[in-house]
Amino acid sequence: MSTEAGSHSNYRRTLGPVALTAVGLGSIIGSGWLFGAQRAAAIAGPAAILAWVIGAAVALTIALTYSELGAMFPKAGGMVRYGQLSHGSLAGYLAAWANWIAIVSVIPGEATASVQYMSSWKWEWAKSLYDGKELTGSGVALASVLLLFYFFLNWFAITLFAKTNNAITIFKVVVPALTAGALMLSHFDTHNIESAGGFTPNGWSSVFTAVALSGIVWAFNGFQSPLNMAGEARNPGKSLPKAVIGSILIALVIYIALQIAFLMAVPSSDLAQHGWSGLGTIYKSPLADLAIAWGLNWLAIVLYADAFISPSGTGMIYAATTSRMVQGVQENGHLPGIFGKVDKKTGVPRPALLLNLGVAFIFLAVFRGWGSLAEIVSVATVISYITGPVAVMSLRRIAPDIKRPVMLRAMPVIAPVAMTFGSLVLYWARWPLTGKVILIMAVGLPIWAWYELRKPWAELKPHLQAGVWMVAYLLVMAAVSWAGGTEFGGKGYLAPGWDIAVVVVIALAFYVWGVRSAWRNPTLVETEKEMLVAEQAEAAAEAETEKVK
Repeated sequence: MSTEAGSHSNYRRTLGPVALTAVGLGSIIGSGWLFGAQRAAAIAGPAAILAWVIGAAVALTIALTYSELGAMFPKAGGMVRYGQLSHGSLAGYLAAWANWIAIVSVIPGEATASVQYMSSWKWEWAKSLYDGKELTGSGVALASVLLLFYFFLNWFAITLFAKTNNAITIFKVVVPALTAGALMLSHFDTHNIESAGGFTPNGWSSVFTAVALSGIVWAFNGFQSPLNMAGEARNPGKSLPKAVIGSILIALVIYIALQIAFLMAVPSSDLAQHGWSGLGTIYKSPLADLAIAWGLNWLAIVLYADAFISPSGTGMIYAATTSRMVQGVQENGHLPGIFGKVDKKTGVPRPALLLNLGVAFIFLAVFRGWGSLAEIVSVATVISYITGPVAVMSLRRIAPDIKRPVMLRAMPVIAPVAMTFGSLVLYWARWPLTGKVILIMAVGLPIWAWYELRKPWAELKPHLQAGVWMVAYLLVMAAVSWAGGTEFGGKGYLAPGWDIAVVVVIALAFYVWGVRSAWRNPTLVETEKEMLVAEQAEAAAEAETEKVK
């Protein structure tokens, strides 16, 4: 038995479709619902409703590609493995690095959201936690305590995690639905759609920017949490797709209801004075502030409580999934062996959990506001998305005989569409943010170099050849973002409309290049052997059971 197989035998396959859907929904409904409606309205005005629909469509097409991959390879930390399986170490590492950065930074983001909501309490000590832009020193200290809480809930056992998360997720679904309904009943001013610049006060381009930057990508990114916990799933072929797709659709309904409720509940006097973009200066806790404005003090109290529960539930989930991701990166060969160890008694990868705790503290110290963390998370998330569409079709080409519990006939169409959607969202995120996050991707390359450049050239060369498409893609997208339309932060060298067409062509070209670059690398070959052994063992067990009958 390989080291990898041994470590995975310590996991407990106890999570069914309900528990996995709770994991996905619990990840999606975190701090995003507390701030997302206000931030989306600030960027796009009433057209923010469309931004949520577009965001869900992007997430759903990408999630379909990952559902096939997750069911094929039901291992912990799945999202960091697929690029390695299809393209080898370079592309695999870049995808894993982007994915890990996107997910681990969510954890301090959830703690920040809770503290930020606290700052609107009436007590002076609470008001001193947040200065209107970022957490103060005392705010960071309190957020650090929350980080410790998230991690210790994961320290002891996966069964404790599942029971706690199921209970929290029920609360997290009920409270947003209750909030949307209560705000709509208390005040529903349809004139707000016509005020402050109309339906699209900042133009249609702002709708697309809202998808990328307002926390919408952050929110729907939670669909990947069930995939990262595939090693603990019962019957992953059926339960993973149900969990991924179901959690996105349920969350979409909730988020649209919240967005409509926010838009119609804003007092006309506030809107006339500040406009949609200025509401952030007067609403520190947007939904709670509106509840108080219309005399719903009971709802404000519920929201203040949920400002701890919802983000804490998501933070707890991401603390769990990121530890599985670190184990996956280690098994890809890019971290020391200790981070691949899983505690035999609890089924928890404790060294990986500790590493993520340290990194979460660093993110909390550097990015102290929910908005700044949401932007970083969103762009890094989109970069990590692009490997799914390429990997799923690459593996159909180079490994057609692998058992696929989920295999959509429309995948040859879905995959390039997903690649195009991901590329468009990356472009919509606006320069220079796109360039900054792509630079963060480069920061991780020395770790890859430490492990890979010591290998003989003959061994290293095919990994470089198969991964160069992804490096080139990031450089080209950075250049297009810089040269693109001024409405997306660029220099304006590409005319409106033409810039979108250029991004679509680039996405499809790199999709074709990426699929053709895939190769039967050692990781894929070894994984196929492990899967064959597991299938033979399962068949033998079934045969033995029939004999007993």
